[in-house]
Amino acid sequence: MVDYSKWKNIEISDDEDDTHPNIDTPSLFRWRHQARVERMAEVDKEKEEFKKKRQSYQARLMDVKERITKKEGDAEALKVGPPVFTIFAQFDNLIFLLQKELERIEGEGKELDRIEAEMLKKEKKTPWNVDTISKPGFEKTVINKKAGRKPEENLSEEEREKRMKQFVKDNEKLCKQFGMLRKYDDSKRFLQEHLELVGEETANYLVIWSINLEMEEKHDLMAHVAHQCICMQYILELAKQLDVDPRACVSSFFSKIQHCLPEYRAQFESEIEGFKSRIKKRAQEKIAEAMAQAEEEERKERMGPGGLDPADVFESLPDELKACFESRDVEQLQKTIAAMPVDVAKYHMKRCVDSGLWVPNAGDAVPGDGAEEDEEEAAKVEEKTDDAKSEKGKEEPIYTGVSTEDID
Repeated sequence: MVDYSKWKNIEISDDEDDTHPNIDTPSLFRWRHQARVERMAEVDKEKEEFKKKRQSYQARLMDVKERITKKEGDAEALKVGPPVFTIFAQFDNLIFLLQKELERIEGEGKELDRIEAEMLKKEKKTPWNVDTISKPGFEKTVINKKAGRKPEENLSEEEREKRMKQFVKDNEKLCKQFGMLRKYDDSKRFLQEHLELVGEETANYLVIWSINLEMEEKHDLMAHVAHQCICMQYILELAKQLDVDPRACVSSFFSKIQHCLPEYRAQFESEIEGFKSRIKKRAQEKIAEAMAQAEEEERKERMGPGGLDPADVFESLPDELKACFESRDVEQLQKTIAAMPVDVAKYHMKRCVDSGLWVPNAGDAVPGDGAEEDEEEAAKVEEKTDDAKSEKGKEEPIYTGVSTEDID
């Protein structure tokens, strides 16, 4: 059974209401408390003095025992040599005195044991009070201090790009999970479980993802990811203002955003709308850049040997030459060239050669691939140019039958 008797005798100086009406109760409580504190101080003083006596006793006891042991060893050593009775008598006398001293010290030890037993007995009979009813098992003070911000690293663009690629490789799945969350509590819990996401890399990834979603015309999903991106940017800005690590601001931000003033909420929503507008503008710019790049690559692919775009050259041709190339009528082309002034015909046909619309060295083509037909056409065009030469004087052939190096 549990013994509850020790709880019957507890001294309480400031929890009694049955005091005499003529006695000032607060003064009585103070006096009782002061008297109890003084008694406890006396007890502590007695314990301290007893502790010093015990230490002194143990030190003297060990000293005497060591001296006795040493003297006995010296006496045994003298017995090996020739007998000297005077020295033996002196050693015996010293050992006898030391043994007497040892008995006296041991008697003091017994007396100390008796005093200690009385003190323990007295302590057991002392009523418990508010100061002695319990004692702390241990006492430790810890002052939590938020981690400071990491100093900004002076990295080059290549190092930043390399770090970003590594971050995306390691955490892309987690970033997308955070971007898809809708409730503040879920976002808070997710970031606290994955503190490695709290940083500029996650914000940058969400920005890029938002732009890609807008380019894919996923407007609703873009708006949601943009909201999560602004949350991350607010956490980073809060950490910057407080000069602490961003990971220490996760809980405070989500607590504040859920119970904030209307002005703060309006500012937050306005920031989201502005961010979405910038995302839409940037997505349109990237689409225009992609289309321009695709057109430029297509234009480079169809570029002629002289560096001219056949489409541009074709559009710049006179209507009669356009009709010839559209119908692929070589005879009509010959007639049209013959009817045109030589310098004009030479200018347009040189551009056709440079753009690849017309191959001047068709006679060098591989047989079997339409080379015979090209040779026939080139001969006909050359015949007409010869006629134009006789009519206009000594003029050079326009393009047929000559290489591009001959046409200046």
